[in-house]
Amino acid sequence: MSAIPPSPAHGDASLLQVRDLRVAFGGKQVVHGVSFDVRPGEKLALVGESGSGKTVTALSLLRLGGDASIAGEALLQGRGDLLRLPERELRGVRGGDIAMIFQEPMTALNPLMSVGEQVAEVLRLKQALTPAQSAQAAIELIASTGIPEPARRAQSFPHQLSGGQRQRAMIAMALASRPRLLLADEPTTALDVTLRGQILELLSDLQRQTGMAVLLITHDLQLVRRFADRVAVMEQGHLVEQGAVAQVFGAPQHDYTRRLINSLPQRDVIEGPVPAEEVPAAQAQGLRVTYPVPIPGVRGWFAKGEFVAVRDVALRLPQARTLGVVGESGSGKSTLAQALLGLLPSHGALQVAGQAWQQPAQRNSAHNQALRRQVQVVFQDPFSSLSPRMTVAEIVGEGLRVHEGALTPEQQRTRVSDILAEVGLAEAQFPGLLDRYPHEFSGGQRQRLAIARALIVQPRLLVLDEPTSALDVTIQQQVLALLQRLQKERALAYLLITHDVAVVAAMAHEVLVMKDGEVVESGSVQQVLQAPRHPYTQRLVAAAAPVGA
Repeated sequence: MSAIPPSPAHGDASLLQVRDLRVAFGGKQVVHGVSFDVRPGEKLALVGESGSGKTVTALSLLRLGGDASIAGEALLQGRGDLLRLPERELRGVRGGDIAMIFQEPMTALNPLMSVGEQVAEVLRLKQALTPAQSAQAAIELIASTGIPEPARRAQSFPHQLSGGQRQRAMIAMALASRPRLLLADEPTTALDVTLRGQILELLSDLQRQTGMAVLLITHDLQLVRRFADRVAVMEQGHLVEQGAVAQVFGAPQHDYTRRLINSLPQRDVIEGPVPAEEVPAAQAQGLRVTYPVPIPGVRGWFAKGEFVAVRDVALRLPQARTLGVVGESGSGKSTLAQALLGLLPSHGALQVAGQAWQQPAQRNSAHNQALRRQVQVVFQDPFSSLSPRMTVAEIVGEGLRVHEGALTPEQQRTRVSDILAEVGLAEAQFPGLLDRYPHEFSGGQRQRLAIARALIVQPRLLVLDEPTSALDVTIQQQVLALLQRLQKERALAYLLITHDVAVVAAMAHEVLVMKDGEVVESGSVQQVLQAPRHPYTQRLVAAAAPVGA
């Protein structure tokens, strides 16, 4: 691998100078001589696939790498070498000079404290404010991040906020110490496309107001184009290229950088008209899903109110076709999918493979169990959807034990091996494959396991719930290519739930755009994405458009 020289030294102009950073775990080096600068007020993006070392690099700057062995220099202006500071002095840097926001706020925020209390705690520790002062300052910080009704929201617990509001609350907590450098580790990966844009605008505004620098850790190249001033590219622990965003994206010098930039979803699906006489994999008319909600006051003792999550949805999904469902969090996408899967009672006409679900009292009837074989689901995060205590053979073969209980254990293992080979996981490549556990596989490989688990019962319809949003761009491209191949070979129908417009363009034939439980626009993928009519659709498409498009 070609050596990459360090970024030009800026002397006192650099807020942070990282020189020859090396990180090892148990004697195995995972970061190899990385060097870069961060200037005051600059936005530097550190990009690469999972395992490239970008997060380990950032955590090592604050010596948060656990048992890692760290060498090199990390010179913070006015503080000296962070890698050699006494622990007591480094505690003042953590959350003070340097703050950090994480990818998933639900795991980073304390579920037992209100968000206002968590922000106020930082203010008391870092700025020595009184409880009353910190409480008021916390509300002001929460307001500065654009959360509506900040005084009321400050009393809310993390689970009572939306995904975008939780991310804003975590940003408020990071800014409470007025940091000079903000480390942002995949801050928008779990958010819808419009929320991503809002968070990026918020970070840019706050960065301009406070003059802080931002080190953005991400694998989202579109986000880098929109946000960063400079970019540094990492591959397998090596820094292979760095420079201005326009320079690196316009004329990449390293093969790996070119591969990342070119890893866009490619469209390779069955085109042409659908046979008119064919029974669709799914169809609905006037579909409605409601939830009971409490009524305040005395009336609530005797009755429940009603919240309409999905209202009057019509759809038709033929075999070997993909229906994309797009919209922000809370738009009703997942509720629609759960109704299609027979997991929620619904009103109106709904059929899967030409049959209706028996509901609600007979939901676990033999009819419904047989129908569930026709529709399976692949979730967003394979690591949380695969049991860590079950082997690959048990996970993938679980559907056979439910739907084909007469098979012998040997027949089940043969079927499991065959379907794993079909999704690109062969025994020759992974010795002892059937007896391994999910943690022994990469993210893309785990998603292949999830696809195999869904396919083994030979369904007609797969519900794909954000199947690639947790994956790196190159792995995303591979998984989408796999899904396209399986659709052609098995005539599978896909209901694709996503907020990634590029994935919709590559996979979908028809698109439903949902907002507040209703379909605001529908049509062919070309019509909806290239000439959107509804203002909401226009905003979604604009938010996902490449810079300069």
